[in-house]
Amino acid sequence: MEIINKFLDFEILHLGDYILKVYNIFSILIILLITKLIIWIINKALKNKKILKIEDNNSYAVLQIISYILWIIAITLILETIGVKVTVLIAGSAALLVGVGLGLQQTFNDVISGIILLIEGTTKVDDILEIDGDVVKIQDIGLRTSKVQNRNDISIIIPNSLITTNKVINWSHQSTKSRFKVNVGIAYGSDVTLVKKVLEESVLLHPKITFKKSVEARLVEFGDSSLNWEILFFSKDAFRIEKIKSEIRMIINNKLIENNINIPFPQMDVYIKSNTKN
Repeated sequence: MEIINKFLDFEILHLGDYILKVYNIFSILIILLITKLIIWIINKALKNKKILKIEDNNSYAVLQIISYILWIIAITLILETIGVKVTVLIAGSAALLVGVGLGLQQTFNDVISGIILLIEGTTKVDDILEIDGDVVKIQDIGLRTSKVQNRNDISIIIPNSLITTNKVINWSHQSTKSRFKVNVGIAYGSDVTLVKKVLEESVLLHPKITFKKSVEARLVEFGDSSLNWEILFFSKDAFRIEKIKSEIRMIINNKLIENNINIPFPQMDVYIKSNTKN
């Protein structure tokens, strides 16, 4: 026991009044291990729905917030362990912190936005967002930045303030299904009853269509060269909806050809009047 005490009391660093001992290093390691262990236990508890009935997205936010708090406490304890008085450090560097804060104003804004995203819960992991016309899927919400994936399967790192301060459409917020439409022009003189039937049947052939009873084809206007229709339908795959729309258009095109229904294209007749006198 005496040997252990001597080992723990061994001085690693001695600068003036400051002394760093083996005991301090062991204390730091124990603090880190305990912090990681607590986070691991909390993570397991949150994933076990029999213990805590929390949705996956909510459990992610809770784990992130708890992890940040635990690491702040752990860092504070580590500083105290090596002899750094945190309260004195903060008080002594108040002026410096103000200057740094002005320089890092945007960074602090992003951090606060990250905390808001995790606490508020309006934006979660796997949500489909439309930001500045770009549709992305949330992969990870960090303290300062979030990682998203666009429709080209490219991962993008965006500041959290971009989500909290801009106008953002969340396709996943209230429901897992969203309503979309495909437009098509049909030649004048076509049987509109048959057109409506063919358009709706064409959309129903796609496997990614949900709430099939809600599929509806509407004649929206009499265009310059065509009868303009829109076909409304529901789908849960908002992230890949452009691919689904493309496939639906191909199905519609084939079905229209089968039923001898034409899709017109704009035509212009030009008449040349001669002013030549005989």
